Amino acid sequence: MTVTVQVDTTRPAATLINVFTVSPDRQDELIELLARATEETMKHQPGFVCANFHASLDGERVINYAQWETEGHYRAMLDNPEARVHMDQAAKIATNVQPRLFSVKSVHPR
Repeated sequence: MTVTVQVDTTRPAATLINVFTVSPDRQDELIELLARATEETMKHQPGFVCANFHASLDGERVINYAQWETEGHYRAMLDNPEARVHMDQAAKIATNVQPRLFSVKSVHPR
C-alpha cells in the first residue's frame, strides 16, 4: 500500500530533519532500525504524523524527515523511555547525529 503525504504549509506541524552520518556498510542497518522503531513505537506516540527515511547515494548519510503535530508532541516523544531506547540504538550505529526542528514555509508540488 502506498500512502502519499503532502507537505502542507497551512498546518502548524513540527518538522524534524535528522541527519545521521554512518559508515556505508551500516547504512541499511540504520534505516532498518529507524523503520522498525517507527512501526513499533513512534507511530503510536501522540502527535505523530509521518516519517520518511532517505539514504544518500554515497552511503554515508541517512536523513530522517518526520513530522509531529506540534513541537510539544515531539518533545514528549523524546521523554518517552521506549522511544529513547530506539534513539540510543541509532546513535550507536551512526557516527554523528544532528536532529533539528523546522517549520515548512514553502511547498512547490508539480
